[in-house]
Amino acid sequence: MTVRPKPIAQPQPRRLGSAFWLIVLDILAIATWGVLLLKYWLTGKLNVLLHPNYMWLANTAGICLLALSLIKAVQLLQITTQRSARNHFRSLPTMQHFSLFPRGWSSAMLLAVAVFGLQFTPQPFASEVALNRGVTDTLAMTRSQPQSFRSTTSPEERSVIDWIRTLDVYPEPDAYTGQQANVEGFVIHPPELPENYLMISRFVITCCAADTYPVGLPVKLEGSRSTYPQDTWLRVKGSMITETLDGQRHLTIQASELEEIEEPENPYEY
Repeated sequence: MTVRPKPIAQPQPRRLGSAFWLIVLDILAIATWGVLLLKYWLTGKLNVLLHPNYMWLANTAGICLLALSLIKAVQLLQITTQRSARNHFRSLPTMQHFSLFPRGWSSAMLLAVAVFGLQFTPQPFASEVALNRGVTDTLAMTRSQPQSFRSTTSPEERSVIDWIRTLDVYPEPDAYTGQQANVEGFVIHPPELPENYLMISRFVITCCAADTYPVGLPVKLEGSRSTYPQDTWLRVKGSMITETLDGQRHLTIQASELEEIEEPENPYEY
């Protein structure tokens, strides 16, 4: 009786485990965030999110994230081409750190937020946010203030924030009566002001969009403010006067000329 040897079973290729796809998800999340930061930089939209002093951090982070994702992708490709790739992924620990979410959820959420950011174009704050936060003609005590301030520009060359800084140092509005004003900003219709007044305002950013706050000056018009809808950008020329508004004395621009202008590329003051 002839005994035939049993054929040697050929090892069947096994699919890589879930650890492989978790690593792929991590790489995608890192790369997408890098692309997002660089996109905002190259399109100039980072201006409405960060103070210029901190933009280099975001730009550097975007470059580093892309470089890291590329390194990780190359390493992953090298591992998957090895015969021991299956054992490598099987030997990975099931839990590398404490997390409130199941494995992969954090990376998935980061990826989803980054993808949403790629579809979303940041927009500067407008009148609704300004009214909610409260428009002031002074710098609050909790915000950065100059220890001393001396204006080196003529009154008609001062911006809105220059006037606010000047008032913050010497807040007597009568001291500026008759001085010429030439400022640019967006229109707000504060409900406490009469119909022939509007507020010309700018947002000031100290670090990022989360800490921006609005400042502005009242503008006295010859007619109704309905001619100038909210969020319209204007160049206002006139002279300074003192008006009592809502029970308080305010430095006010007596408008002699109002010109509608385009929203600037960088709408914030610093």
